[in-house]
Amino acid sequence: MLSAVTSGAVSGIDAYIVGIEVNATLAGKESYVNIVGLPDSAVKESRDRVQSAIESSGLAYPFGKTIVNLAPADIKKEGASFDLPIALGMLHANGTLKGDKVKCGLILGELALDGSIRSVKGILSIAMMASEKEDIAFIMVPSGNAEEAAIASGKLPVYGISHLKEAYDFLSGKKDIIPTRVDHSVYFNSDIFPENFPDFSEVKGQFYVKRALEIAAAGGHNVLMIGSPGSGKSMLAKRIPGILPSLHLAEALEVTKTHSIMGLLPEHMPILKNRPFRAPHHTISDAGLLGGGQSNPSPGEISLAHHGVLFLDEFPEYKRNVLEVLRQPMENGNVTISRSSGSCTYPARFMLVAAMNPCPCGHYGSSQRECRCSTSDVMRYRRKISGPLLDRIDIHIEVSPLSEHELLKAPAGESSAEIRKRVISAREIQFKRLEKRKKFSNAQMEASEIQTFCTLDSESANYLKQSISELQLSARAFDKILKVARTIADLENSQSIQLNHICEAVQYRSLDKRIW
Repeated sequence: MLSAVTSGAVSGIDAYIVGIEVNATLAGKESYVNIVGLPDSAVKESRDRVQSAIESSGLAYPFGKTIVNLAPADIKKEGASFDLPIALGMLHANGTLKGDKVKCGLILGELALDGSIRSVKGILSIAMMASEKEDIAFIMVPSGNAEEAAIASGKLPVYGISHLKEAYDFLSGKKDIIPTRVDHSVYFNSDIFPENFPDFSEVKGQFYVKRALEIAAAGGHNVLMIGSPGSGKSMLAKRIPGILPSLHLAEALEVTKTHSIMGLLPEHMPILKNRPFRAPHHTISDAGLLGGGQSNPSPGEISLAHHGVLFLDEFPEYKRNVLEVLRQPMENGNVTISRSSGSCTYPARFMLVAAMNPCPCGHYGSSQRECRCSTSDVMRYRRKISGPLLDRIDIHIEVSPLSEHELLKAPAGESSAEIRKRVISAREIQFKRLEKRKKFSNAQMEASEIQTFCTLDSESANYLKQSISELQLSARAFDKILKVARTIADLENSQSIQLNHICEAVQYRSLDKRIW
């Protein structure tokens, strides 16, 4: 008897339908199961998991020859998420599971040997894909994935299953299961899911740096902090998540899809509302940062930081080839990884926050300690950051160490909550301005948006022209200054960019020629 069950898999960040065809020949006293359709080792091993799960559930395991085909046959199938649909397809093919309800839904789940069902990765992408298919009537997933699937299932009912016998009883009409429903607003209510971020009020002094980071957070701009060891660069960077606004629903779905396929979603948190903060060590490889793998590449740190912060401490200590791979994603907001079997594109619209010392010993230009580095050492150290990469960083800040008096007497600064209110107000202005263009912040503006929303009066234009000439800045730096100035104007709720906004934006590029 022939049976067909619908399942799904993920390629890159998107999902596709996998048809599971089971042909059972009920003859003989021994069981033989062959799985075809480019299965990997985990899929091939499902034969033993399925047999044990069926027998542990008190159901009849088919004798004779059973062929399981995973279509399309030219795409490699990975993971254990096909266990449940294979088991149900075998039960339907041998006549144990009556009726055709099993053919109407999309089914996923990993089986344990006792028949219980374990959670799997990538459910959100698969549920979003299933919601667009007219021939799918319901989604059946492990109970641990039910809320995640319900987030994006649209009108399709989602049934969370915890055991193979439960799935069998439901599909054979012996048991009813209440569909899982999710209210998006529950997960976007900050009173329900508070986060304990480090607070900016704990950082003494550094008011100029805090101002620059507020502007960066408000517009999603890239930042480079240069300062001596112990000046507070890392401390400041780790407080940026506390002033960032929560994700919009569209942003949250993009971020959650990437974390879902990596199995990084927190328990009982089917959708992420806070912006990610990723801080990889400087020994990371280019594949770890960009993403990599063989047949089905996994997303890297830049994709896991999508719509959030990628913090690279000790910036020049990263390998040159690792840093250079950032250039294209910083410009385009995505990364394409190509392999002989095909290519996949991951989102990578992140806010880069980089921190570095001014020289190898860290004390160049310090009034407190003498620098031991030669001029050639300093230049060699700084040249690890290429000009094209530096040009893509909107805001450059010098972080000076605090004096003894400032450390002891400096009053507490503004709290993260106060700064965050201003950042949220500025982001709301940007969202309304750019919503029709499907963009969320000033940093995402392209040439046409800059021309439309960053117009200058004659005085501001002349000042900017003079500054570009004196600092010998590139056309890209010109655009960066305009976008930062637009953000400063948004923080002040100003409809137009004024001269003082341009002046402040220009000063954040003054290190271009003074340091490099």
